[in-house]
Amino acid sequence: MPSISKAIIIGAGPAGLAAALQLHRKNNIDITVYELRHEPTTVGGAIGIFANGLRLLHRLGLHDALLARGSSVGKIHLQSLHQGSIGSTDISAWAAEKTGFGYLRILRRDLQDVLFDAIHEEQILVHFSKWLTSIKEDKSSVTVTFSDGSTDSADVVIGCDGIHSSVRRLHVDPSIKPEYSGIAGSSSIISTAGLPDMLKTAANVIPTTAGFMSTFPCSASGDQLYWMLSRETPIPHSESGNERDGWEERRQQEMDMLKNAIREVSKSARGEWREILTKLLDRMEFIGFYPVFRLPLDGKWYTSRTILLGDAAHAMQPHASQGVSMAMEDVFLLSRVLQKQEWGLEDAFARYESIRRPRINEIYQLAAKNGQSRKAMGPWALWVRENVMWAGLGLYRILGLESWGLGQTHLVYDIDEVEL
Repeated sequence: MPSISKAIIIGAGPAGLAAALQLHRKNNIDITVYELRHEPTTVGGAIGIFANGLRLLHRLGLHDALLARGSSVGKIHLQSLHQGSIGSTDISAWAAEKTGFGYLRILRRDLQDVLFDAIHEEQILVHFSKWLTSIKEDKSSVTVTFSDGSTDSADVVIGCDGIHSSVRRLHVDPSIKPEYSGIAGSSSIISTAGLPDMLKTAANVIPTTAGFMSTFPCSASGDQLYWMLSRETPIPHSESGNERDGWEERRQQEMDMLKNAIREVSKSARGEWREILTKLLDRMEFIGFYPVFRLPLDGKWYTSRTILLGDAAHAMQPHASQGVSMAMEDVFLLSRVLQKQEWGLEDAFARYESIRRPRINEIYQLAAKNGQSRKAMGPWALWVRENVMWAGLGLYRILGLESWGLGQTHLVYDIDEVEL
């Protein structure tokens, strides 16, 4: 492989920062990161990271710092607003036994803080307020240009700039556009002071006629709670015809709409959840509204000197909690193929893609399947679903199916063990 001494990374989210750390440390590549925002972003709720991602974050030396900030609770209580407890399950115990890593729910801003601390320690340059306008490649280098007129050149450009990637749109594959999944999430971060202990020590998932409601502790001390309602939501159409304006209009309306919807759902609730929902609503000072977009699976991922990682290449629905983990797997595999001296750069990219495509397709389809459960339903269909869930959990326990790792086998995947 031609010597790679310098790489430009576009995007300072988890994928970009992890790529900067890994390639700097393991490949001895000089890294410069460019980010279009004016400062490190704090946008986003609480992210779920399973064993396959935590293991790689551990190899980056970040696991302990993340564990000190996030919640490692893996037990989920399934709840019915009308029938009480449906049952419980652990979403990470089998994988944890196999790998030594379980499940972490952490605020996105805390994940970013830990990554930036490591970036600063490595003295990797991150430039903010850099809006990419063009990418030009030749046989020996690739040059990026920004809206302020500045330029930079390197041996390779790595696009880690998310689902609305400028690297993809301007250079790698302009034909691929994000598509709306039909599902939107509304969420809030709430103090747990004075709330029942069950909200601090376990996650709770509640199917409703409107969609799936869930609560996750998202801090190590349990003092913060991530609350979310994930539901089928028609895409809004603004009078201006601008899709982004339409979402902004919906975001402004979301607080009152959502509270009214939850109040309506909770009218028929019995037991403690009626009171809990009232308390949660009273504490919501801000609600984030996040329409879920994804990318088609057939997009192009690389050119001769530019490659896409993470959501820039294969953004999927968040309903498998694998977005960060897929990005970590991308980063570690790219690092490995770039170490193969006998391969040219495009050969390394092609091998990377041939390994990643089947894995990405598997998790993409899993996330899409899980997203189907967020669709609205009538009271009778909800009753049927709750009873099917109750029966399924009972059989799972009676037959000892937890020892088979059902639903968790994809979490023990180790990208470093894949044959190149």
